[in-house]
Amino acid sequence: MTKRRPRSVAEQVFVLQVAIVVLLAAGAVLALVLQSRHDIDREARTRSIAVAQTFAHSLGLQQALKSPNPSKILQPLAEETRKDADVDFIVVMNTKGIRYSHPKPELIGKRFVGTIGPSLAGRVHTESVQGPLGKEVQAIVPVKASDGRVVGLVSAGLKVRNVTGVVERQLPVILGVSAAALGVATAGTALVTRRLRRQTHGLGPAEMTRMYEHHDAVLHAVREGVLIIGGEDQRLLLANDEARHLLQLPSDAEGRQIDQLPEIDRGLAELLLSGRVATDEVHPAGDRLLVVNQRPTTPHGGPDGTVTTLRDSTELNVLTSRAEAARKRLKLLYDAGVSIGTTLDVVQTSRELAEVAVPRFADFVTVDLATPVLRGDEPSGPGADLRRTAVSGIRDEHPLYPLDTSIHFAPSTPQAHGFDSGRAQLVPDLSKALGWLAQDPLLTRSIVEYGIHSLITAPLQARGAVLGLVNFWRSEKPEPFDEEDLSLAEELVARAAVSIDNARRFTREHALAVTLQRSLLPRALPDQSAVEVAHYYLPAKSGVGGDWFDVIPLSGCRVALVVGDVVGHGLHAAATMGRLRTAVHNFSSLDLPPDELLARLDDLVGRDQDESGGAMLAPPVCTRSTIRSPGGA
Repeated sequence: MTKRRPRSVAEQVFVLQVAIVVLLAAGAVLALVLQSRHDIDREARTRSIAVAQTFAHSLGLQQALKSPNPSKILQPLAEETRKDADVDFIVVMNTKGIRYSHPKPELIGKRFVGTIGPSLAGRVHTESVQGPLGKEVQAIVPVKASDGRVVGLVSAGLKVRNVTGVVERQLPVILGVSAAALGVATAGTALVTRRLRRQTHGLGPAEMTRMYEHHDAVLHAVREGVLIIGGEDQRLLLANDEARHLLQLPSDAEGRQIDQLPEIDRGLAELLLSGRVATDEVHPAGDRLLVVNQRPTTPHGGPDGTVTTLRDSTELNVLTSRAEAARKRLKLLYDAGVSIGTTLDVVQTSRELAEVAVPRFADFVTVDLATPVLRGDEPSGPGADLRRTAVSGIRDEHPLYPLDTSIHFAPSTPQAHGFDSGRAQLVPDLSKALGWLAQDPLLTRSIVEYGIHSLITAPLQARGAVLGLVNFWRSEKPEPFDEEDLSLAEELVARAAVSIDNARRFTREHALAVTLQRSLLPRALPDQSAVEVAHYYLPAKSGVGGDWFDVIPLSGCRVALVVGDVVGHGLHAAATMGRLRTAVHNFSSLDLPPDELLARLDDLVGRDQDESGGAMLAPPVCTRSTIRSPGGA
């Protein structure tokens, strides 16, 4: 047994539309019936009010109410008026509700069935009641005297049966019109269904749903923008979410002509309108770069068109730019490690730091060191005076403090904050840095007018001490320094700070060694008559070594000339020189022969080597000459 094929969309739509038309027709009939009843009921009430008010204002009514027998006068008049007005009853009563007229004469003199309170208060009142004639719709109006008093009441109305009969007489017309409308709607539905069957190719809902889901998934899941353009006037027929995002298209873009979409860049719009084949062409779209591919397409039964795909290459370019920036920063740090600290001179090291950062990182770099650091000492602490040690920039002329200027930064400046806290400070916009502007209003204003707009000041900190500051100034590049630049500046300065501190310590040790050596060298030659002596001390190499000379007077008109050398340089060599010089003086006072004196010096040097753990200590070269005068021994 073959499986029955599901109904097509067209068939299901036909059944649904017929059901909807039937329901609408039934609803319309019901609404018309209810509306008709409402209208007739309202008309009945309105007619009852009009008849009652007309009768209440009729001439002679009030005189009849005052007569000894009101019913004799009012009953014939009410019946005649009832028949002329086509109502079912007109009842005249006194203020106590006692009837003076009624279609049934036997009810005259009896109490009126209904609510008379509102009418006694002077108002018109309508209601539906179960009266003597059955279910009635009645209106009750007051009869007022000239002074406004209510002297009687008039009620007029219709039986509900007569009102309903009017509706029933209209019902065939309503049903006939509804049936005709139903037939016309069914015929129209059949025509629409026939056209729908042709356009859907008889596909069922499950098949169409599956096709739509596949189509929708492809359009929205793909990370490329898709545009379909067609028609003789080149309209945008379809744009997926990615295309809308890439081109910033408005919500009503579909259906509009390409040249009416200003969001599309001119070059890209020309490509879309041309319809030509394009492969991996790059076009700008705002701040994006799009890779565009385009192919012609001919939809079934429609005019020629094109399908275009858009791929965003901006992120790739950004990543490439970031990688290039990271490479440049690593190269800068590498070059700084090679270029900074080539000497043990504080000023030269500061100059190397300033030069390596210009122009790759900053347009101008200044290095300010605490004055004690230049002498080899440690800085005295927060608030120390600084001296501009190095300046480097893309131009020689600039408004910054010149070289060798003594600077005292105000407490409000970022330089003072950085020096006192030991943390680098970032100033993106110098024109708004009030603390920095207060340092020297004329100078700082000239710096801003010169074009320098951003600053990073980083403290040179090594072994817990802040040695000075490095200021990085930017003028050519319009973008201010950011947090990544601050991190790079901190790392660059941290590396340079170690080299500057090493140079500072070397300066201090060198100064101590020079002082020690000069204190150990003879300040003046002793008085003696044996020889005439002249001296000049000139080190063979730069730095402080262990070289010395001496002239020692001896007994018997003799003199000892000593020249010594200790291997090495610095404080240790100078101290060793002092010990050996003292030892030579002591041995000379014993009046020892030169060879024995040198032997004892060798023993002393050997013991010093043992005490220093085997460190190399070269013995001095000591020459002792004995000069005899003629005739002397």
